Amino acid sequence: MDAAAFLHHLVSLPDYRQQVVHVEHIPHQGAIFGKLDNPLLPNLQSCLESLGISALYSHQAKALNAILAGKNVMIATPSASGKTLCYHLATLDALLHDKDSRALYIFPTKALAQDQLRSLKQIAHPLSLRVRGKAIPPEAMATFDGDTPQNERATIRKQAKIVLTNPDMLHLGILPNHQSWSRLFRNLKYVVIDETHIYRGVFGSHVANVVRRLRRLCAFYGAKPQFICCSATIANPQEHAQNIVGLPFEAIVEDGSPHGEKYFTFWNPPVIDEAKTSRRSSNSEAAFLLKELVQKEIRSLVFASTRKLTELIYIYTQEQLSPSLRDKISPYRAGYLPADRRRIEHQFFDGELLGLVATTALELGINIGDLDATVLTGYPGSIASAWQQAGRSGRSTYSSLSFLIAQGNPLDQYLMRNPDFFFSKNFDNAIINPDNPYILKPHLLCTAWEKPLNDEDEEFFGSNIGTMLAELEQEGRLRKRYERWHPAPSISYPAQDINIRATSGQNYAVIDGREGCLLETVEASVAFFQVHPGAIYLHQGESYLVKDLDLARHIAWAEPRSVDYYTQTMEIHDIRVTRLLEKKDCHGVKVYFGDVDVTITVVGFKRKKQFTEEVIEEEPLDLPAQNFPTKALWFDLPQKAIDKITDAGLDFHGGLHACEHAAIGILPLFALCDRNDIGGVSTPFHPDTGKAQIFIYDAHPGGIGIAEKGFEMITELWQATLKTVEACPCTDGCPSCVQSPKCGNNNQPLDKEAAIVLLEELVGELVR
Repeated sequence: MDAAAFLHHLVSLPDYRQQVVHVEHIPHQGAIFGKLDNPLLPNLQSCLESLGISALYSHQAKALNAILAGKNVMIATPSASGKTLCYHLATLDALLHDKDSRALYIFPTKALAQDQLRSLKQIAHPLSLRVRGKAIPPEAMATFDGDTPQNERATIRKQAKIVLTNPDMLHLGILPNHQSWSRLFRNLKYVVIDETHIYRGVFGSHVANVVRRLRRLCAFYGAKPQFICCSATIANPQEHAQNIVGLPFEAIVEDGSPHGEKYFTFWNPPVIDEAKTSRRSSNSEAAFLLKELVQKEIRSLVFASTRKLTELIYIYTQEQLSPSLRDKISPYRAGYLPADRRRIEHQFFDGELLGLVATTALELGINIGDLDATVLTGYPGSIASAWQQAGRSGRSTYSSLSFLIAQGNPLDQYLMRNPDFFFSKNFDNAIINPDNPYILKPHLLCTAWEKPLNDEDEEFFGSNIGTMLAELEQEGRLRKRYERWHPAPSISYPAQDINIRATSGQNYAVIDGREGCLLETVEASVAFFQVHPGAIYLHQGESYLVKDLDLARHIAWAEPRSVDYYTQTMEIHDIRVTRLLEKKDCHGVKVYFGDVDVTITVVGFKRKKQFTEEVIEEEPLDLPAQNFPTKALWFDLPQKAIDKITDAGLDFHGGLHACEHAAIGILPLFALCDRNDIGGVSTPFHPDTGKAQIFIYDAHPGGIGIAEKGFEMITELWQATLKTVEACPCTDGCPSCVQSPKCGNNNQPLDKEAAIVLLEELVGELVR
């Protein structure tokens, strides 16, 4: 069944409830070819021809020309546009010219590294794996990550010419043991950083410091590698590559690859309560779509934002399928054993599975064959990620389908009502802050462990490292001798204490109380939200009830429990201003940016029905508050708006609260971030400013640049927020506009009408 026919099938079903709100027909595009400044070596050209590649696309040729001219290159083109071939060809060309040449490929996941190893060997195979007549052993191309068997690691270190790894292993296993990798570092020609748009926020800030440590060690061994970055389409590709690596880049952004036609459908779950405009769960809608797709034998991939939702959608779908089809679908996510992940990948690639429910691990370029359909359960937080996920279907030139299922939050509902914003604009800015002291200081300690620091290291880490080195010395973690900084004697292998995917290096162990075995680990900064007492935690399709959270030993004790609900925390946020960094005037409204201290207290949780999202009950929690310094933007409220609200008898505090919730929900439109990366506080009187205030802050210690981007784009944020609240058909405010499911004050007070008055005056003449 082709894409158009399947859409017709859906809308003709008896249970169809007008969920399709927009269908964007993206027509077939033919290839645009380019020409190399200098031809490839004859045997490499023959290799391409044996793979059916007679010419390079325009962006591939442009990228290779820049790489072979010695430039650092960022290739930012859509999914399936052939970015991989650019760095494979550059690497193989270097290997053919110089047998000692080396390359390091960095991928965000193990699965992607494994997949790219397969594609690299496929391209290299027609070369007969020979350089200057000498056979290259299989170990010349190898992955090196946590799954690599111990007995193979020494051989890879000595013989590998192309090493494929991930940032975690580079940080934890390769850089601290650089002496064992001296041959790689000494001859390193290229460093490839694939899926660079993934490296944003805290993770990206850590990776930027890992790359700086890599560059420093390369310099020590006398090498100066070129960097090749690949990314989905983002608003700031050149800037982002330069921020990650710390070197100048040339960006290649015009796509010359062909693609088949696509029907991209915006799917809004039906309203089940007109007054509150509460909608049917996006999870159950995803299960419904997957069931219909599998029944029509349409190979499909469903994306879910979390491990928990991956398992839920898989369970929902299985319950709706006939017994003969239940084995045709599978979940896929981090946390599974490596062998299980490889088995699922192969089953899907080989067609044994018709449907897969996955986390964003499969958003990336893993080759799982030609897919007919992709389903995005909720807007994934950025236009770049949405297109990356949607691009997993339709990699051939045939017709394909993609569905974006809206959740009930303001951001998703804004896109449902304004599809042109999604299809005609790209406001996604990838943001990192490698200078965040909570991130940089631990990496400076790792750097000193690898090789003592000195003043020349400002070249890699910036001029501010002097202050941080002094702080580390005062803390007793570094000591200075003969103008060089060394780790203190008490410091042992500091890399193992840093989780580069979080600001905190600590984890909580989730233990099965029945068996006494380790299920998974949860990062400390989110433990209170995911494994609090009473939480439902899902592991490989099985529900676990968290019975106890041992704060001293960092252990969550859980027991298997079959339930029909999930849990969601409620939080109270408090904020204090510590330093004003910047301010500006926007049409008479003062907007500020600065340092703040935030205190978050998880005060309770809700039990919610799995399919309907109905709140069953709420339960209080007694957990310690979490306090951290970060960055925030805040703004004054126009006196004219305050007077209007007073004259109309509306609730000013409720208007502030509603405006804060809505603005936080919309900010991810303008910065590549998740809703959980930001927080907010609103108050009719703040003790530090002496007036009514709305704050939006980075929900990570030290800040990661999101609030700063919001400060820069505040008028656009106000406009989009007003549009969202005004367009929502609810009467008093709902989760689609001004309610927050995480609000510790149980969304009290809220006044939607007062929020509209405030936003109208903030926007001012911009919309009049």
